[in-house]
Order: sequence, then C-alpha cells, then structure tokens
Amino acid sequence: MPNLVAAIAVRAAVLVSLACSAAHAEPLRIGLIGPFSGGSGDFGNSARYGAELAVKEINEVGGYLGRPLELVVKDDEANPDVGLRVSQELVLKEKVAFTIGFCNTGVAMKSLDVFQKNRHLLMVPCSQGTAVTKKYPPADSYIFRIAPPDLLNAQFLIAEIVDRRKLRRVAIFADQTGYGEGGLKDLTAELAKRGLAPAYVARFPLGVTDLGGHMRAAKEAGADALVSYTVGPEQAAAVKARQEAGVQAPFFAPWPLSFRSVVETAGNAAVEGTMMVQTIVHDTYNERRASFLARYFKYSKERRIGSLMAAAQAYDSVHLMLWAMFQSKGDTSGDGLKRALENLQKPYRGVTTTYSRPFDAEDHDAIAINMLWLGVWKKGEIAYFYPEDAKRAGFVRRKESSQ
Repeated sequence: MPNLVAAIAVRAAVLVSLACSAAHAEPLRIGLIGPFSGGSGDFGNSARYGAELAVKEINEVGGYLGRPLELVVKDDEANPDVGLRVSQELVLKEKVAFTIGFCNTGVAMKSLDVFQKNRHLLMVPCSQGTAVTKKYPPADSYIFRIAPPDLLNAQFLIAEIVDRRKLRRVAIFADQTGYGEGGLKDLTAELAKRGLAPAYVARFPLGVTDLGGHMRAAKEAGADALVSYTVGPEQAAAVKARQEAGVQAPFFAPWPLSFRSVVETAGNAAVEGTMMVQTIVHDTYNERRASFLARYFKYSKERRIGSLMAAAQAYDSVHLMLWAMFQSKGDTSGDGLKRALENLQKPYRGVTTTYSRPFDAEDHDAIAINMLWLGVWKKGEIAYFYPEDAKRAGFVRRKESSQ
C-alpha cells in the first residue's frame, strides 16, 4: 500500500509539473472550421463543443509535451466561399499545426485544395460526402476522416430497405448541394446493383420549407420507402410533409435526421419512427461514452445535444491527432502526421469507437460499414431500432480489415 500511495503522489506531482510548464510554454495551435452560425449551427456547435472539451481535458493534464493546445476557431457559415477564405487564413496566415474541420460537404470540397497543396493535414470529423476523401489518392492525400462516407451510408440504407425489408420502390429526396448530389449518386448506384431505379427523385434548394408537392408525387409514384439526403432544417420539412400527406412508407436518412433542429422544428409526432444511420447512439452501455456525455453536457450547458455524432467525432478527432503527435515524436508537419496516422501503433479507445489501425496509405476513412447502427426517433429521443443492437452496443467495434 505505501508503494501505491507513493506512486499516486509521484503521478500527481508530474501532472502538476506538466500543467505548470504548459501554462508558460508556447501553445500548439490547432485550426477548427465549422458552421457555428446559421441553419447548420446545431451540429456545427456540437462539433465545436466536442473539440473544445477534448482540448480542455488534454490541457488539464499538461497538454502535448508541456505545450497547451489552443484552438483557432473559424466559422464557415455553411458557405463554400467563406469556408475557402477561412481555410486560407488558418493555413497561410495563422499557420496552425493541423486543422479539424468541415460539417458541410459542399464547403469542404471547395477548400480541400488549400490543405492538399500546402501539405497541411486536415482531419474531417463530420462531412460525409464520398468525394471528400476521394478527390486525391490516399497515398498522396493529407485529408483524413472519422465520419462515415456517404458511400457506406448508401450501402447500409439500401441493404436495409431492399435486402432486409424487400422494399423496391424507393423515392429519394436530395437537396441541390454537393451533399445531396453525392448522396443521390451513391443511392442510385446501390439501387442499380440490384436492378432497380428510384421510383421518384425530388431535388430542392436549401431553405425550402414546403416539400408537400414532392411528397404527394412520391406517394402517387407508389414509393414504398423514402430516403432523404439533406441537412437538419430540410429534414424537418421532409418529415412534416410526410406527416401532412399521410404517407405510410418508412422514412430513412443519413445522420442529419438525428439533429436537434429536426425534432424541434417538426415535432415529436412527425419524426416518430423515422430512421437514420448512426455511428453512436446515446446510451449508458459504454463507460467511455457515458463519461463523455456527462462531461459534455456540463461543459456545453445544452439541454439537448445538437448532434451527438458531431460532438463525439470532433472530440475523438482531437484525441486521435494527439495520438499521432506522440507517435511522430514532435514532428507536427503534414508529412509527419500523415505517416503517423497511416500506421498508428496503439489503439485509441474513443467515444464513437475504438480506433485500431483506422487508416493506412490506401484508406483515409476510419469508419467501416460494420461500425454503423440503425437509429430511430422514439418518443423524442434517438434509440437503436433493433433491440439486438442495443445489447451489442457495449462491444468494441473495429474496422473489419483490422479484426
């Protein structure tokens, strides 16, 4: 027992010493880009709170090798032109060590060249457009992501709708952004593999509040399943239109359907029973997750989280980059961080999942299809659609290639 007490005392002294050193050391500056205002602000701010919480925790135990972490935060306003401008500011003017950023695919796509041409590492916590990590060959790319690509979302949803439920007349609702365009392309390709085509396709701009005409047209086309590819406010418009048109076909979507803005705008009755792809569901089966949620709500002071996925994935992004920096032994250049991420030696037990060899030189997407869940709105909360998934939620999930 004396040895144990002495060991605890020594560790406490080391942490205090590191914290004191970090208070006087030059900060290690990290870029953070996201939509912190406007219609995408609910999930953008969740990502910001998640990243800030991770930085706060790391700094409390000494930062990185005695250097405190400092976030340089830029609001892209969900606007591609603004996103490009703030990306240039972070990389060329602020000269941050690396950047964590982007929730909107169209914003990300317009800015990727800034990071690639300057060999500046970008970790994407939220944007799911398939093209984000496909624009450059992974072997040459400085773009990494820990959100599921839309190709996986499409594969997951069409497998659920067509293969599992035997529904064949799928109506697709897609906004006219890069996100909606990519989702429509991926879903249509997955249907084509099964000899099917969409029963109806609805295209609409961001800001639309009435999708009743499109919903009635989908109903008249005999759609037996609906898939909506858009962000929070427009997801709300889609579920309200479904309710008002009396459409009984099941409603599916990628993660934006889980945003706080959807239920707050459309109401519990409109979202009840609608389903979405998730990497994480609010539960207490996972100790790491339960601890994160308690700390997140205390830090953010939110009553309802804007997007659990955005918060958890941004939090994991910061910690995963810390893992990479320790492995690179102080080399925070884009090349040094790229080499470390492509060959991580130690798993990071994150909130969303356990990252064990999440990347390599041919794959810069950390999430695999076996790591996805089908969530459902149930009495104003996101739950697992399948009870057996809830029972398996406490198990560690890794990429299939690393099992």
